[in-house]
Amino acid sequence: MSLLQTGTARPAVHPATATATRPWSDDPFAEAMRTGRGPLWLRRADGGRHHLDVERWCAPPDAADRSLLLRCLAAGHPVLDIGCGPGRLVTELLALGLPALGVDITRAAVLRTRSLGGAALCRSIFDPLPGEGRWGTALLADGNLGIGGDPAALLARTAELLAPDGVLLAEVEPAAVDERLTVRVEDATGWCGPPFRWARLDAAAAVRCAAEAGLTECERWTVRGRAFVALRR
Repeated sequence: MSLLQTGTARPAVHPATATATRPWSDDPFAEAMRTGRGPLWLRRADGGRHHLDVERWCAPPDAADRSLLLRCLAAGHPVLDIGCGPGRLVTELLALGLPALGVDITRAAVLRTRSLGGAALCRSIFDPLPGEGRWGTALLADGNLGIGGDPAALLARTAELLAPDGVLLAEVEPAAVDERLTVRVEDATGWCGPPFRWARLDAAAAVRCAAEAGLTECERWTVRGRAFVALRR
């Protein structure tokens, strides 16, 4: 998962004012990527929060992840993992013999991916990237459909990166939801990172946004409570 990718500017990575003695390069998400441990939450402006499954992201792929990996392998095309986080999917794809590249704006996540043998760039999805218009498969797993808080813009950018017959495999919320919100990453001590825009979409909402980007649904599935859609350019 990549929490801080935006369209034009990268939010400063610094803690909340109350904990300004921490290094500027530190925030709860980066720290979790370094240690492989949570807990972390997305803290909403209204006081609610959503759990971030750091330990699962840093563990080997589970059954739901394997449903993504199998579809990548069946397609047989190079894979771009958007918001690769600690790199479990990129690393596994490379181990299975399929070219894969991760992209994440959090340096600690990129370094962790590389330490596991994966290939990753510390870059926003909206920055220039290798192979634009030639990627056969793209991934938006672990809630990364929310990157930037504007799913229509994110999906349009992803469509630009895909080959003419390319496919996007996106994880969506399992329950009905379609919202745009401002959040902060919060750890167990109450330490919060800077605010940023995010989105949460179920399959139906994702498909509606995808249509605006010229992407059409070709599959929908659920594994162990996690929900996914496949969108073809």
